[in-house]
Amino acid sequence: ISGINISSEKVGGDYYDFIPIVEHQTGIAIADSSGKGIPASLIMAAFRASLKAEIRNNFAIRAIFNKVNSLMFESLERENYVTAVYGVLDSKSKIFTFSNAGHNPPILFRPNGSLDYLTDGGIALGMFPNSTYEERSIPLNKGEIVVFYTDGITEAMNEQNEEFGVRRLEELIRKNYTLSAQQLQTKIVQKVQEFSSGKQTDDITL
Repeated sequence: ISGINISSEKVGGDYYDFIPIVEHQTGIAIADSSGKGIPASLIMAAFRASLKAEIRNNFAIRAIFNKVNSLMFESLERENYVTAVYGVLDSKSKIFTFSNAGHNPPILFRPNGSLDYLTDGGIALGMFPNSTYEERSIPLNKGEIVVFYTDGITEAMNEQNEEFGVRRLEELIRKNYTLSAQQLQTKIVQKVQEFSSGKQTDDITL
């Protein structure tokens, strides 16, 4: 497991975390708040605090997101919201159980070249008071990779105003899936920065 966050300003509105829960179980979170800079970072701080509090209450993942959504709705201005994916990786049973709240779908890559997208869940957090969320469990087999990212990766622009896009990200994963998590992460960030000639207009998290 490897993660990186590169803010476009002094502080950013992206977040990722690896959260020890019990033996063999690790919480994995990635999130992106609306806006940029200090306002976005304050929203994300509220989300992080709410998420960690609800994880400690040991609810099912869908219940965690239901509660976090209510808390965010109470505390955010109406135009603000957070997209997020939170899941629990069970390293003993090799199962990942997750819910996606309106976030860029993580990409599950299999060594046979097929892809799946982790879309199950619900809408962004904080938009409506009574939003509900689904969760899904997926078995992970040897050699499979899950790539979580924020839109700072796929919406990075080149000088022709083209976006890096999901297809380029998928192709990078396909060509480099034998690398370690950290090596693959480094390769993706490097290619995104080359594509955008080092100009970064949004936070990058991977």
